[in-house]
Amino acid sequence: MSVLTIRPAQPLDAGRTGEILGDAMREHDWMPVLHSRAEDIDHMGRMIDLGWVTVADDGRVRGFMAREDDFIHALYVAREMRGYGIGRRLIETAQADCRRLELWTFVANTRARRFYEHLGFVETERTDGTRNEENLPDMRYVWTAEAAG
Repeated sequence: MSVLTIRPAQPLDAGRTGEILGDAMREHDWMPVLHSRAEDIDHMGRMIDLGWVTVADDGRVRGFMAREDDFIHALYVAREMRGYGIGRRLIETAQADCRRLELWTFVANTRARRFYEHLGFVETERTDGTRNEENLPDMRYVWTAEAAG
C-alpha cells in the first residue's frame, strides 16, 4: 500500500465510495439489500456535496467516513483493505476535530462493535430497529475526549 492520505471527498469520489458502501451492505447475510448500486452512488454523491465525507486515499479511495459535525453517518473500508488501520485513521481524524462523537451500528455487526469499543466508544442505547430503514436492532455508541483521558 502506498502512502495513505486522509482528505475531503470530491464529487468524482462518489463512484468509488458508493461501490465500497454497496459492497459492505451486500457482504452480510443478515443485512437486507434495500438499494441498487446506482442509488448507493447517488447517496454518496449527496453526502459528498454536503461536505460530510472524508476519504482514505493511496491513489485509490480505500475507505471513507461520512460525518456531520459530531455524528458519524457511515464508516466503511474496502474489504480487501481491512486490517491496515484505515478505519482507525478515519476515526482518529474525527476525534482530533471533535470533543464528542456519536454513531449507530447494528447489533448483528459484531466486527464493527469490537472496532468501536476498542477505540473507546461506549454503548449508550439499544433499539429494536423500528427506527431504522433496515428494521434491524441497532445500538448507539458515544466517544468523548474526556472519557478517553
